[in-house]
Amino acid sequence: MLDVLRHVHLHPETTRAELARDLGLSRGSATEILARLRALDLVEETAAEPTGARGRPTRTVRRHDRGPVVAAVDVSYESWRLAVSHLGGGLEPLRRERYGGQPAEDVLGRISRALREVRTAFGARLRAVGVSMSGTVSGGRLVESATIGWRDVEVAERLRIAPIPVVIGNDATMAGVAEARRGAATGADVALHVAVEVGVGGVVLEHGRATTGSTGAGGEFGHLPFGDPDRPCPCGAHGCWDLEVDGRALARILGAPPPAAPRSAADAVLRRAGEGDPAALAAVEQVARNLGRGIGGLVNALDPRIVTLSGVAAALLDQAGDSVRAAYLSGLMRFRRHDPPPLIRAAFPRDGSLRGAAELAFDTVLSEAGLDSWRADARPAPETV
Repeated sequence: MLDVLRHVHLHPETTRAELARDLGLSRGSATEILARLRALDLVEETAAEPTGARGRPTRTVRRHDRGPVVAAVDVSYESWRLAVSHLGGGLEPLRRERYGGQPAEDVLGRISRALREVRTAFGARLRAVGVSMSGTVSGGRLVESATIGWRDVEVAERLRIAPIPVVIGNDATMAGVAEARRGAATGADVALHVAVEVGVGGVVLEHGRATTGSTGAGGEFGHLPFGDPDRPCPCGAHGCWDLEVDGRALARILGAPPPAAPRSAADAVLRRAGEGDPAALAAVEQVARNLGRGIGGLVNALDPRIVTLSGVAAALLDQAGDSVRAAYLSGLMRFRRHDPPPLIRAAFPRDGSLRGAAELAFDTVLSEAGLDSWRADARPAPETV
């Protein structure tokens, strides 16, 4: 049953015939499994659009209107967003708030109240919460986020609504999950996602599954020593790549003070470069080369099939793509250069982290434990005398 349910989740509006073919099921087995899922209000079937082909018409399989939902939260460096997602992956945005500089307890308190409103609205249909955080994440804890000024925050615990599970992850990891499962890296056996917002984050994904290390804090690519070894990083190390590819790097090259909002500062310099400002053009070219060489190093070490880029990295690919690619190729080992993994702009530049949070939340729903829990809640309560 789970294989069928996961297939419907990843392939909304699939037909019964396509589902049986893709999963290697007989027509009878597919019919029997779908009947069980319909009985649990997980899927429904409707007549498919006629194709003109001969034979018995097939049926379209889609999520049930009373099926499970998850909540997805994205806490970025300046605002937080909340959405719900249904089986099949669609997002329904609910709320967005700016919070700049406020302490974690205040912001998480407002998010917790918003999640309780979602629980009230959807009742037992709400099965999990996925949270994307800008910063280093380990387990359910935000270890540190220099961009928003929080450290050692038990995010999952503060947002938990018993018995609903809460899963959290780094924003770049979440964005990579979205790209691997539904975006530009769909179908790749091994994909690398690189995101530049304030610093560099990313993730390696194998068949859509994020590889985040023993503590869940993997993917901190920005803290590889690809920069000036004498330049201190807020993380405590020196020479971090973080400081060479974002708005802080652009400001430094231009002789400006460190920006309070590095992403907004990067966007401003990119606009100036697009208008032909010589100094901005030179700064963008330098940062583009820094980005490309670093990606080359990652590809040498991680051996992906494809590389997706989001945030400032995608903007640099758009605006200074020749410089990014030339530096990327120069950083690759010789044997990789004849067929280098392509650098591709992310399919979800604005909401990838929110989509990824929803995907990881649904992973808990589309599990043996998640299905057992749904089945138990769907069973009528015994009559009392």
